[in-house]
Amino acid sequence: MNHPPMTARGAARLRAELEELKTAKRPAVIEAISEARAHGDLKENAEYHAAREQQGFIEGRIKQLEGELSHAQIIDVTKLDAGDKVVFGATVDLVDAQTDQEITYQIVGDLEADIKLKLIAISSPIARALIGKHEGDEVTLEAPGGTKEYEIVAVRYEG
Repeated sequence: MNHPPMTARGAARLRAELEELKTAKRPAVIEAISEARAHGDLKENAEYHAAREQQGFIEGRIKQLEGELSHAQIIDVTKLDAGDKVVFGATVDLVDAQTDQEITYQIVGDLEADIKLKLIAISSPIARALIGKHEGDEVTLEAPGGTKEYEIVAVRYEG
């Protein structure tokens, strides 16, 4: 069976989210449902329906996180010895060939990806274009706004 990779830091972040869901959000939504029930007619009760919907989301997310965390291959990125080659877990500094603008991404597991934190999924087109390349290589990416050229200026492995 193929176990999806996940960084140790990403796994810790997802475990913290799981703990928060189980110890705070799940009890809070159960309380909200019980309060809404006390208000009587459930057909017309928007608070009840919103709380039930929220409960469904929370339970679904708990199942997803438990499943992924139990099957993930957790990788300590700081112990990878890939030199200047881009592999899973790499933090890659890129420079846009047209604008000289710098951007940094870390390649992580699909579930831990978060573009706001510059964490890109191993399955994303950007990550797929970077994997196997080295510092100094040029990379062409098909972006929604057209083709972009980047140079890999640095590759590092940090926790």
